[in-house]
Amino acid sequence: MMLLKGIAACLLLWTGAVLAGSVSAPALTLANVYVEGAGPAGYYVSEKLDGVRGYWDGKRLLTRGGTVIAAPPWFTAGWPEHALDGELWAGRGRFAETVSTLRSQTPDAAAWRRIRYMLFDLPDHPGPFRERIAALPEVVAHIGQLWVQMIPQAPATTAAALKTQLIQVEKLGGEGLVLHRAAASYQAGRSDDLLKVKPYLDAEARVISHVPGRGKYKGVLGALLVETESGRRFKLGTGFTDADRRQPPPLGAWVTYRYRDLTATGLPRFASYLRVRLDRN
Repeated sequence: MMLLKGIAACLLLWTGAVLAGSVSAPALTLANVYVEGAGPAGYYVSEKLDGVRGYWDGKRLLTRGGTVIAAPPWFTAGWPEHALDGELWAGRGRFAETVSTLRSQTPDAAAWRRIRYMLFDLPDHPGPFRERIAALPEVVAHIGQLWVQMIPQAPATTAAALKTQLIQVEKLGGEGLVLHRAAASYQAGRSDDLLKVKPYLDAEARVISHVPGRGKYKGVLGALLVETESGRRFKLGTGFTDADRRQPPPLGAWVTYRYRDLTATGLPRFASYLRVRLDRN
């Protein structure tokens, strides 16, 4: 019964409290995973911000899944009519605060003033990535708002230098790095034109069912049965806080999990729950 009540409460949070409707999901470029030791020459490197993907379609802010974000009118006032791609971010280690702010049906002005829109691409620009980021400073300057900034980009050099930079970002509380291929056009879908560099592997899966807990977890969530984008199913049983177990992600929600590597059968080894992917739900 406690588990059912928790699920019901979570569903209310997700379906009644959050954002301002849905449209078609934007055609975003998506990242593959960087293979450690591979030469990153020909890419630009930047910090991977721990926020929520935000796509400006010229009129509205959208999540990765196509949900319209209920941003205050002043936040997007004067933004261009062409598309922008970036991350809505409250700072390192403040992912939960970002999600809470974006979920609010009635925008909290004070909370939104702590959110920055960190731009990293111009989807409508016809040139390769090196030309798109060269054009970004002018776009940011034209908008002229302190909360709209560009994520710093620099040419990547060697695998050793990339590893050193990753360690430095980790020490600062950052999540990882991102590599953009300098010569790549903006293409929808997942490819090696965009790579995420992290100290652990992670991926996303959709919640299929809730497995009731036993022993000390009796009455709350024991595990999530999830399904990957490729249709593989497995259980996530670790990584949850007590609050997560009382109010687990609802059925159909996309979640992020971390893992060490893949088994011989292609399933993640030592998979552990990280968080719900707001931008896909």
